[in-house]
Amino acid sequence: MIISASPVRRLGAAVAIAALAAVALASPARAAGEGYVRLAHLSPDTPAVDVYLRATSGKSAPQTFKAVGYGDMSAYLRLPSGNYQVAMRKAGAPATTQPVISTAVGVETGKAYTVAGVGRFADLGLRVLDDDLRLPDPGKSKVRIIQASVKAPVLNVAGANGNKIADGVEFATTTQYREVNPGKWSVRVTPTGGGRTSVLPCTMGAGSVYSLVVLDDQGGGLKPELHVDAERQGTVPLGGIATGDGGTQPGSPLPMALLLAGVAGVLTAGLVVVLRRRLRAA
Repeated sequence: MIISASPVRRLGAAVAIAALAAVALASPARAAGEGYVRLAHLSPDTPAVDVYLRATSGKSAPQTFKAVGYGDMSAYLRLPSGNYQVAMRKAGAPATTQPVISTAVGVETGKAYTVAGVGRFADLGLRVLDDDLRLPDPGKSKVRIIQASVKAPVLNVAGANGNKIADGVEFATTTQYREVNPGKWSVRVTPTGGGRTSVLPCTMGAGSVYSLVVLDDQGGGLKPELHVDAERQGTVPLGGIATGDGGTQPGSPLPMALLLAGVAGVLTAGLVVVLRRRLRAA
């Protein structure tokens, strides 16, 4: 014989679960104590490296990324806030060997960072870039330039129609984010001292954030790549290479946490109304 709970008890439990879900999704504490870090190898003449990430405070597990080559950039890693060390060793070298280079990064709650090996091998450095992932207005896109081409020590970046994105961007530097009109772009990257212009057809999504990384192409010339830092549709932050549609994955028109919180709120309100009616009829 199956014994079932009364309708009032079932409704009360459902209301409690829905209310807890709504609070958990809407509460800032859900994301409290976490930040984001991605790693990049942007030194044209530096061989592949193994990258080590370990916490110097807290209990986050160490992570290792093997054979990271020039132009490689990871997606964002979600990490507990705290202090970390990033170290690069020659690919295949034992983890006990002295790093080629290392740096410390402090991860603050809600902040995002790109830790990149930059410059020539002779003066290789690890640079911690502060990534501004605040979404622009829906009628704009936001983009910055990360200059990692030694073949074009200084370059200009603009659209095919002449709309400027950045001028005089020097090797191993990063520009501030700039708002541009969203839509289909033919981004033109031109060395200032003369040389071949490289064109990247791409789409910048409305309300999304990008980093345009300019690399040396092995076949000669330049190789611009557009990375999605954060997008209005789907999960933020991201960090992967952009597709032709300006994003890395399909998503809801609203950020998923906001959408789920709204659904939970509507469900909770509906169950409360039903419960009141049942109690009045009892």
